[in-house]
Parts: sequence; C-alpha cells; structure tokens
Amino acid sequence: MINKVSILGCGWFGMALAKALQADGMEIKGSTTTEAKLAVLQAAHLKPYLIDLENKNLPIHQEFFNCDVLFICIPPKESSATVPYAAKIEQILGLALHEAKNVILISSTGVFEDGNFVVAETVTPQPTSATGLALLAAENVLKAQHSFSSTIVRFAGLIGPNRNLGKHFAGKTDIANGLAPVNLIHLSDCIGLCKKIIEKQAFGRTYHGVSPHHPSRQDFYTQACLAAGLEKPLFKAEKLSWKQVESIHVPQFLDYNYIYNPWDKYMNELS
Repeated sequence: MINKVSILGCGWFGMALAKALQADGMEIKGSTTTEAKLAVLQAAHLKPYLIDLENKNLPIHQEFFNCDVLFICIPPKESSATVPYAAKIEQILGLALHEAKNVILISSTGVFEDGNFVVAETVTPQPTSATGLALLAAENVLKAQHSFSSTIVRFAGLIGPNRNLGKHFAGKTDIANGLAPVNLIHLSDCIGLCKKIIEKQAFGRTYHGVSPHHPSRQDFYTQACLAAGLEKPLFKAEKLSWKQVESIHVPQFLDYNYIYNPWDKYMNELS
C-alpha cells in the first residue's frame, strides 16, 4: 500500500498533486524553499518542510525523505543555480537512500531536441539546449541508482488554471513555425497520470505525459486566444524545426485516458 508521499517542490504542479493525493487519503509531506510558503502548506493540511539544498545554513530534514513515494518536482535553473541540476538530484537521491521506497522525477519532453521527428520513450534524447542537457544528466543520475524503484515522467508543455500559454502570442504577427505540432498536457492529466502510476504501482519506467492531440501551433494558440477574449495572433504558415512527442508506455502500462483529448474541452473552459 502507498500511504506516505513526499513532494519536493510544491509549486504550480507539486501543490496541485499534493492536494489531489491528500484527497485520496494519503499522508503528504511538502517542501518549499521559501519560509513564507510554509504557512500555505500548513493551511492546506500538508506536513510542511523548508528544504533548500543551495542554502548551507538550513538543516536537512531527513524525515521528509522517509516515504513510500518521493516526487522530485524541481525544474533545472542552470542560469541562476549555484549547484548544477544533476548534482542537486544526486544530493537528493543520497538523502532518499534507505528512506524512500520509490522515487519519481518530474522531467520534461524538453529533453528532446527538435529533430523533425515523432518521438516516444524508446528513443534516446540527444539534447542541444542547456536545459535539455541538464534534464538528461539528471535522468541518468536517477537511472544509475538501484537502491529504490526509479521512475521518470516527462511532461510536455504545462497548461491549465492560470496558465493559458496563448496570452504570450496574443496580438502578435509573423509568428514563426505556425504549422509545427504542439506538445501539451493539462494539469488535470498531469495529476491523473501520477495517480495512475501509484494506483498500479507501475514504477521503474519512463513515461511521456503529453496529450495525444497535436494541433498546429497556429490552430491551437489562435483558438486559445479567441476563446479567452484575447487579440488574434497571426502565424507564418511554415513548419521549421519541430518534434511530436508520443507515448507508448502510458497506454501499455497505465491504460490512462486523457481528460483533455482533443482540446475542445479546454477551449470551452477558456471561454
């Protein structure tokens, strides 16, 4: 039975996941790097911990890592970090050693380069960006650890409450790459996938969390802007560098049905 879950990084996704798992009756420990947010975690009835691995003046709360499942929900910030992302993940895994039974690293489909291809979990990433390289290095650190069950969930672009990516394009013209496919996932499906992994105890694999519906950037973001009452963007009808991220492991091992597939439901919610 999975009863105790620790979530390292209670941001937009981590906090929503914590609340969803808590509603299922699980005991949730949540961490933040900001002292002021401890009260927010406590108000949500989570066990709050202040954990900032870059702040040497803070104590390490070893009991946080004692859990059935540890979610690592901290993205790489290579430009501002004093500790490289992979080294930080390695430090976390050292703390989780003999404490956590299962570790789930929340990664990103940004680990893949825009190789003008359709890509699934069986393809080895060959990233070219600093973020992609950092993600791959962190994933490899986790894969090299055999003291607990290791799982990687690569989420596509995150959308959902208070995150309409269309606003970044509203009113703009001559936007490049209008015919390239989008790779997106709604917050509700992010949570649904993680809950399904726990429910089925389908640990030890890599999963791509991405909606199977891949409209073009032009179609998706134009609809998202108009549905939200924003000014219509204008894209160039061209397909430059792109990738289309699919999953073979989600249907094979999780049997998960996406809530937002196709995206009509999302567009209706925006309006």
